[in-house]
Amino acid sequence: MKAGKLYLVISQIELLPMKKLSVISITLLVLFQGLILAQSESIFNGKDLTGWTIYGTEKWYVEDGVLICESGPDKEYGYLGTDKQYKDFELTVEFKQGADGNSGVFFRSSIEGTKITGWQVEVAPPGSNTGGIYESYGRGWLIKPDIELDKHLKFGEWNHMKIRVVGNLVETWLNGKKMITFEDEKIGGATGSIALQIHSGGGIKVMWRNLEVKVIE
Repeated sequence: MKAGKLYLVISQIELLPMKKLSVISITLLVLFQGLILAQSESIFNGKDLTGWTIYGTEKWYVEDGVLICESGPDKEYGYLGTDKQYKDFELTVEFKQGADGNSGVFFRSSIEGTKITGWQVEVAPPGSNTGGIYESYGRGWLIKPDIELDKHLKFGEWNHMKIRVVGNLVETWLNGKKMITFEDEKIGGATGSIALQIHSGGGIKVMWRNLEVKVIE
């Protein structure tokens, strides 16, 4: 149910007798629960890469329910992008960095070969702006988190990241701590896939799990 339709339902409640309100309250609760569930989806099934496309020659595979990206022999950039496109959404994901750990989460992106256009929420080793926003093949760094916030990154352990993109607004959280708030008209005009990155240079390994998207309508 769209938000506008739900508003019309609520407005009609004011016209009903009081004795019917308890029944209506239960009905609305069910409707709200259905709305939330309809907007949430897991984009990684824990078994294989169904729903995703590999770009480049770096390694992407699933092991024990965990999605792993690892440098291949070419030691170049690599991407794993969703086949589905997303405009306004909230993404939650857990990641664990091994070795170098330089990676990222792209949103509203498009990929040709190993050239990606779009915006990256940085996932990187300590001191390298995890949670900041970088525009690939464009303006470069758009915003970096306050250096004091880097202490919330747990290198070598599981971290929880939340990314919220609505219109021109982008917000990121790391382990429950707000990292950045950024507004940009160029971002607001784009639509595209969500993509995970592995950086060039070799020696990189990053693990991912519990990737879930809630579409915002």
